[in-house]
Amino acid sequence: MSEILSDVNHISAGDQLLPDNRSANQKDIFLHVCCGPCAEWPIEVLLDEGFSITSFFYNPNIHPVFEHDRRRDNAAQLMKLRGIPFYADDSYMEDVWLAQSWEGKYPSRCEMCYDIRMKRTAREAKRQGFTAFTTSLLVSPYQNHEALVESAQKAAVEAGIAFVYRDFRPGFRDGQTMAKDDGLYRQKYCGCILSLEESTFRDKIYRSFEGSAGETSTVL
Repeated sequence: MSEILSDVNHISAGDQLLPDNRSANQKDIFLHVCCGPCAEWPIEVLLDEGFSITSFFYNPNIHPVFEHDRRRDNAAQLMKLRGIPFYADDSYMEDVWLAQSWEGKYPSRCEMCYDIRMKRTAREAKRQGFTAFTTSLLVSPYQNHEALVESAQKAAVEAGIAFVYRDFRPGFRDGQTMAKDDGLYRQKYCGCILSLEESTFRDKIYRSFEGSAGETSTVL
């Protein structure tokens, strides 16, 4: 993974993505990327619409660390293929999910997950001078689409930036085919440690982790 990792630009406080001598225009968009395969179709659509894309990987919900890094590096690989700038925030919050921090605040862990990621993305987009953001999560038929959109719209209002809504779901299967053609890793669970435990592919997933001899015990 080291070759792919060399193409990851890590965002730190104070980093500026848009040049000082250039203002963001309405065709610049900050794309939150949940993973490489899910970004395939949204990129296709946004480029066809004339958007100039800057991609941002922020997914502290992906556990364990090896899986988080594997998805980040695959997203970086896709952006390199497409010639799209790629930035990552490697924040990791497995403890938040294990503590069931959504209880009493959200209907489920998924709403908490959307809120955390959309708020961070909207704030970063605003800080970097972009006028709009969107997310590759909108392509997945497995996400709670309405709850995701609600979180993104709320985050946009709070940050003072536009949320560009597109229903990318009709292109989900095409995107998966594109990911296969591009040689991208295609995961078998949503991301958090709890969804991993619930996956019908649980044992196979654990065996795929680096250094694993098939051990399937977890911290749960």
